[in-house]
Amino acid sequence: MSKKHIVPFLSIALAILIIGQPAYISVAFPQGPPQQITTPAGRVIIPPSSEERPEDRGIRAHTNHLIFVPGRPNVTPSGPPAGENPGSLACVYNIVNPNLNPGCPKNPSGPFANPTGGGGVIAIVDAYHYPTAYADLSAFSSQFGLPVLPICSGSNAPCFQVVYASGVQPSVNCGWNQEAALDIEWAHAMAPGAGIVLVEAASNSLSDLLAAVDTASNIAGVRQVSMSWGSSEFRFERNYDFHFNRSGIAYFASSGDTGGKTIWPGVSPNVVSAGGTRVNRDNSGNFTSESAWSKETCGGGPCGGGGGPSRFEHRPPYQDVISGIVGSSRGTPDFSFDADPYTGVAVYGPYCSSSGFGWMVFGGTSVSSPALAGIVNLAGQKLGSGSGNNNAYYEQRSLYTSYPNYSSSTLILPPFRDITSGNNGYPAASGWDFATGIGSNQGLTGK
Repeated sequence: MSKKHIVPFLSIALAILIIGQPAYISVAFPQGPPQQITTPAGRVIIPPSSEERPEDRGIRAHTNHLIFVPGRPNVTPSGPPAGENPGSLACVYNIVNPNLNPGCPKNPSGPFANPTGGGGVIAIVDAYHYPTAYADLSAFSSQFGLPVLPICSGSNAPCFQVVYASGVQPSVNCGWNQEAALDIEWAHAMAPGAGIVLVEAASNSLSDLLAAVDTASNIAGVRQVSMSWGSSEFRFERNYDFHFNRSGIAYFASSGDTGGKTIWPGVSPNVVSAGGTRVNRDNSGNFTSESAWSKETCGGGPCGGGGGPSRFEHRPPYQDVISGIVGSSRGTPDFSFDADPYTGVAVYGPYCSSSGFGWMVFGGTSVSSPALAGIVNLAGQKLGSGSGNNNAYYEQRSLYTSYPNYSSSTLILPPFRDITSGNNGYPAASGWDFATGIGSNQGLTGK
C-alpha cells in the first residue's frame, strides 16, 4: 500500500467517541441555510454541498447525501443510534452466513450478525480535508462491533489512511466531511476486512476530483474506487471516462438524488451506477419488502433515486441485453441499495454546527456507492477471485450476466432482488428499469 502523503494522526484524540448519542440533533451549516423538506415523519435536510447548481455543470461536483431528522425523538440518549446499521442491512441483503443469523429477517430486534471478510483496499474519493476521519470511523466501528482499523504503517493491512491527492493538505468543508464520514463508514460496514483509503481532492472541481481518482487508482492493493459525487451531465463528459478504466479495479458512482435524472460520472459506461431503494418494515420492525426510492417519500420534493437514459453516453455492450429499454443510450442505475433518507443509515460525523460530532441518519445514493463497493469487495474475496476485474466493463458484465437469474426457479437464492414497486420518475417494473436497474443485492454470487 502506498504511503505517499499519509496524514499524520498523532494529534487525533479518540476521546470524542460518543456512544449512544441521540440521532435527533440540530444541524446547521456555516455555508448557509440548507434546503429542507418537511413531512409528518420528520425533516429531510439537503446540505449545501448536495445542492445541484446550474452554473456547476461540468465544472464542479456536488455530494449526494441527505440528512433525516425525525419528527419526534425515536431513540433515547442512552439507546443505540437511529437508522439502519451494518448488521440489519447485512440481513436485508443476505450477505452473512444464515447459520450465524437464523432469525434474519424475522427477528427485527437482533442481534444481527455483521458482515465478515473482504480484502485488498477500497479507495474513497472525496473533496477537501476531513481532520477527524480516523476518530469518526473508529467511533462507528466500536459502536457496531466492527473491527477498528489501525492507521496504516508499513504493511499492517487491513488499515486506514488518508492521502492528499495534490500532495498538500486541502482546506476543510463540513458538508464534504459529512460525505466522507458516510463513505468510509459504510464501505467498512459492508467489507470489514478490507483496508480503507480516503483520497482527498484539493477541491470539488471535477479536475481536482479526477486527479484524486487517478491517485486512488495508483494505490497498491486497490480493488474498488467509490465516488459519491457528481455533476449534471455535460456535452464532453465522454472525454473523461478514461479515468475509470484501470485493470483490476471496479469503479462505483452515485446515480444522483434527483428522482429520474442523471449525473456524471454515474452515467459513465466505465462505472457501476449505484441507485437508491427504500427498505420497508412493519410496525414491529420486521423487514417486509424493498421498493424504489420514490419522490413521494419526500412529499413530492426533488429527491428520489437518480436514473434514466444518459444524454451523451452511448449504450455499452454489457447493456445490449436491455437494448429494448435503454435504446442507444447508457441506462442508469445498474444496481441499488437503501438510500431513502426515511429508511436511512446511521453515520457518526460532524453536525456542521457548534454542537460538534455525533450520530445522524443519512440517506441518498451517497450511501449506495460505498456500500455496493463494499459488497462487491466482500463477494470477490469470498469467491476467491483475487484482484477481480482484468479489463474495462468486467464488473458491469458480471452484473448483467447474472441479473436474469433472479427469475430462475432453480436457484435457492437469486443474486438480485427484483424491485417492482415505487417510482423515481420512472416506474419500477419486473426486470431491469430506470428506477433501480437490476435491483438490489441478494447473497454473494454474481457480483
